[in-house]
Amino acid sequence: MFSFQKKLKVDLGELANEKETLSKFLRTTLSVEVTSDDHSLLVDAKNSSPRELHRLVNKFIYRQHLNNKHWVALEGDAVRIHTFEKKKPEKKKKPGLQPSTIKHGW
Repeated sequence: MFSFQKKLKVDLGELANEKETLSKFLRTTLSVEVTSDDHSLLVDAKNSSPRELHRLVNKFIYRQHLNNKHWVALEGDAVRIHTFEKKKPEKKKKPGLQPSTIKHGW
């Protein structure tokens, strides 16, 4: 009859512009059907596990040189791509200059 296929979700977050390249990467490496939503991808999980999907998305982020701004987390059956929060650098006060105490004896 009908077979229910489990779908794993990849939440792209701010990387919506990388949706096509990520889906192509997952299609070629996993050989599965990948469908897309607004900011997420749905992957058929017939031969893959959430951990394997997490590993592959992390590999994609690393190969695209996005790992300095984004990180990947596994949350249940969903893989989420998060963005690092920027910290404002602290302004360091430079110590004031000491007045010169040298007396010239010319």
